[in-house]
Amino acid sequence: MKKLLIFCGLLFGVITFANAQQGGGRMGGTPEERVKRQVDQLTERLKLSDEQKTKATEVFKAQVDAQSKMREEMQGGGGDRQAMMEKMQKLNSETETKINAFLTDDQKKEYKTMVEERQKAMRERQGGGGGRGGQ
Repeated sequence: MKKLLIFCGLLFGVITFANAQQGGGRMGGTPEERVKRQVDQLTERLKLSDEQKTKATEVFKAQVDAQSKMREEMQGGGGDRQAMMEKMQKLNSETETKINAFLTDDQKKEYKTMVEERQKAMRERQGGGGGRGGQ
């Protein structure tokens, strides 16, 4: 389970970082637009209450702010790529934990399904499945 959460966090970070480097794409836009898109996706899929939307917005704003700072560090030339990946994994793992904290049990199950679908799509985009075996 811990490996799954780490992988999810890495996946979120890689997607966000890659799209930022490419100038946007579908995940691009301003930080506010990215936060709104993430909250809207959760709301649509998980049927979030107004209170949950507010909490999700706060969590995603914090994540986007932290990711922006990490990108600035990397672009400034002072960033160790491995250390940055570890920070991104930690940030995304914390985000996942914060999101799960305010979801109902049924929403947690659906959220887990969402994350798994995202992982599968990422593996397919990367060329078919990631040959890392049981890691």
